[in-house]
Amino acid sequence: MHNRRAFFTSLLGTSLLIPTSCRRASEEARNKNLSAALEKIALEKVLNLEGIKSPVTIESVRLLTDGKEFFVHTVSSEGAEGISITNVRARYLYPIFQELVAPFFIGKDARDLEQLIDGVYVHGGNYKLSSLALWCCVAWVEFSLLDMLGKISGKPLGELFGGVVRNKVPVYIASGRRETTPEEEVTLLAQAVEETGINAVKFKVGGRMSNNADSIPGRTEALIPLVRKKLGPDVAVHADSNGSYDPPKAIEVGKLLEEIEAVFFEEPCPFDHLEDTRMVADALEIPVAGGEQESSERRFRWMIANDAVQVVQPDLHYYGGFIRATRVARMASYAGMPVTLHLSGEGIGYADMLHFCSFTPNIGPYQEYKRGVKYSGRWFDPPLKLLDGAISVPQGPGLGTSIDRQFINGLVSGGQVN
Repeated sequence: MHNRRAFFTSLLGTSLLIPTSCRRASEEARNKNLSAALEKIALEKVLNLEGIKSPVTIESVRLLTDGKEFFVHTVSSEGAEGISITNVRARYLYPIFQELVAPFFIGKDARDLEQLIDGVYVHGGNYKLSSLALWCCVAWVEFSLLDMLGKISGKPLGELFGGVVRNKVPVYIASGRRETTPEEEVTLLAQAVEETGINAVKFKVGGRMSNNADSIPGRTEALIPLVRKKLGPDVAVHADSNGSYDPPKAIEVGKLLEEIEAVFFEEPCPFDHLEDTRMVADALEIPVAGGEQESSERRFRWMIANDAVQVVQPDLHYYGGFIRATRVARMASYAGMPVTLHLSGEGIGYADMLHFCSFTPNIGPYQEYKRGVKYSGRWFDPPLKLLDGAISVPQGPGLGTSIDRQFINGLVSGGQVN
């Protein structure tokens, strides 16, 4: 594995003979070389659209709503269509979408999608807004265009990214609760495991960007051992602090998670405190996960090259879509790291996560699952199935959704966001 721990392991037995300054210089050289290799990987082509011989000229990009959810509807001059669902942030990001992002794509060839994703970043000074506010809007267009390209080629999304490697995605139950007592939280987690058959969970620790304060005094220290005691040794456990801690406190909590053999410790320090996160990772054996808020390829490269995280977590919406997230996944793979997506999409948007996992070789052992998601009904044909702790990947072309024609026509005629 290309990580700092492996580097130091290789020196074990001779490290006492090497001055500290030399070891540090060797590590810095290794990180610099790895970063250069990762930069080259990020430039490699991602999409395989060789089967689409004719231009796919983008005629329209519309943001639509049914009053509850928001959709992006794209149409080509040749009559092909794509449709995707946004996350909830479309409610207030729509001006950026309408004024700064969507117009850039009009008249372009959708087969050049990789170049278009890079181009919209600099178009009109959009880079000045570089954050999830910009990249969510870009992602929503990309999803819709990928759906269009998949439908034109008759292939599911994974086939456009080099081929499907899995048709089922193992998942963990994610709890977003911090208001529960340890006893209440463990009871709810146990119920969810029993009802779904999913044998993996993630729970919240700390208070969320809270400068070491817990949501309820003493909750975290009591909850961590209680989870293992009540759920037993066979349930995979993950914990997420949402940037609650400084390094000393994060290391203290991480040691508790090591005692219960947790799968990973997510975002122990504020998301942009990269050096602090690396300090925590250096002190722990448990893998540290991070990257859900990240919008910069360069910062992802730094985190991977410097082993600041051991589980990489781009969000398909926040980070700008499949193409950019695939570049990150490839960098992580080179460094021997798995990818566990962060999820901000809702409803049928969970298809995004499933498709990404279908073609990404270095996916982590579990991805996020939230109960109540519309995995069946009118959205998917055939319906998605949760079986033995894993969800099936949509099989249809593009995103594999089955939004009916009448629904789309209704959105186009009366649901356009102005």
